Amino acid sequence: MTTSSSNSWHGLAELLLAGPQYRRSGTIRLRVTPAGFATVAAPDVQAEADALVVEGRRIPYAGQTFAELAAAAGLDVGAPEGLYKDGSGASADDPVVTTDAEVVLGGLAIGDAALRRFAPDQTPVLWPEHFDVGISLDEVNYGVSTGDSAVSEPYAYVGPWTPREGGFWNMSFGAARPLRELGDAAAVAAFFAEGRAAAAG
Repeated sequence: MTTSSSNSWHGLAELLLAGPQYRRSGTIRLRVTPAGFATVAAPDVQAEADALVVEGRRIPYAGQTFAELAAAAGLDVGAPEGLYKDGSGASADDPVVTTDAEVVLGGLAIGDAALRRFAPDQTPVLWPEHFDVGISLDEVNYGVSTGDSAVSEPYAYVGPWTPREGGFWNMSFGAARPLRELGDAAAVAAFFAEGRAAAAG
């Protein structure tokens, strides 16, 4: 298959971070970092704008497939197995294409900062299944997705576990707003707060 840039970022998260981490440490949780995103347990792997960083060693993406990157990094390439049905759709032999780093990594950074501002006592998690950073609070999911079949660009979302009705809710899963409309982390945090009030009301 032809791998788009956004799909490559999702593939990196799934095939080179979450999969190896799950097989070694038993968790698929990832975290957003100032330069991109990273594992939370062994192996220590970070995905930055132009390179994979493994235990301090930088391995550039340019001209590499996921399998070639994994081999250079000493990682066992592949998604976590048996945990979820959806995913990036990326395979080991696909080329890694990361031209939209600013959009994707910038969106995750805004999401992480907004979640920490909105709920300081919660730790945001970057989930590899849908490639979104989020938290759950009082049976409502809050987060930022890098884009999917529902919205094709980075967006903030509020997803109550039990569907709500009213003007705020514009999606089947709850509410979504493109990041380009919201702007910065403060505006995204305000959207989360509006969603919390709407869910409670």
